[in-house]
Amino acid sequence: MIKPAVILVRPQMGENIGAAARAMMNCCLTELRLVAPRDGWPEKLHNRAYATASGAERVLDEIKIYDTLAEATADIHFSFATTSRPRGQVREIFTPTAAAKSARGKIMNGQKVGFIFGPERTGLENEDMMHVNAAIQIPLNPEYASLNLAQAVLLIAWEFLRADDATPSVQIPLGNAMPAVQQEVDFFLGRLITQLDPTGFFTSPEQKPQMLQNMAALFKRANLTDQELRTLHGILTALTN
Repeated sequence: MIKPAVILVRPQMGENIGAAARAMMNCCLTELRLVAPRDGWPEKLHNRAYATASGAERVLDEIKIYDTLAEATADIHFSFATTSRPRGQVREIFTPTAAAKSARGKIMNGQKVGFIFGPERTGLENEDMMHVNAAIQIPLNPEYASLNLAQAVLLIAWEFLRADDATPSVQIPLGNAMPAVQQEVDFFLGRLITQLDPTGFFTSPEQKPQMLQNMAALFKRANLTDQELRTLHGILTALTN
C-alpha cells in the first residue's frame, strides 16, 4: 500500500527533523519531504538530524527537498495540514482520527496523500493553506495547544497506523496457558462448596443461594486459565488435608 508523505514546511531545527523521522519510522512511514528548510539540507541541519533520528536514518537518507509547498504537493491528490488556529477559510476540518481514516480510504482508491506540518515557531501561514485540501485540528487544552513539531508528526502518524490496526483493545497474554472451560470451573466451584458446607460458612439456608451466586460470579468473572484453576485445586487440597 502507498504510504502518505510527511511534509515539513520551513523546518528550523535539525533535531526536530530527526525526531520527526524517528516518529515516522515508529509508525511505518518513510517518505519525508522538506520545504525550504531554514538552514538548508544537508548543511547545518544534517548532523543534528541524524543524531536525533536514533535508528531512523533510512527516512533521512531518502529525504526530498523542495523550494515551495506547491512543488512539494504537485503529485499529491489530497493533503491534510495540521493547524491550531482558525483561518477564516471554508474547508473541511478533521480530527486526527477522522483524517487518518479518510487518508486510508483515499490511499485504497489509489490516491497519494500528504500530511503537512508548519514551522516550529509560527506554524503554517495562510498562504501555505492555499495549497492544502483540508485541515486537521488536534483537540488539546484550549489554553495551551502548542505541540513540538515531532510530537505533532507522531500523533498524526500514529493515528494513521492505528486506523488499520487489528490489535484488540484489551488483551491478556496467556503464555502457555489456555482459558479454562466452564465445565472445569463448575467442577472447582462444586468442590469448593462441598468443602465449605460442613464448616458453617453458609450461615443460613436463606442466605446460601445468594452466597452461591456471588461465588459463581466471582470465579466466572475472573476468566481463569487452566493453570490458575490447577493452582486453586492445589490450594484447596492443601487446606483440607
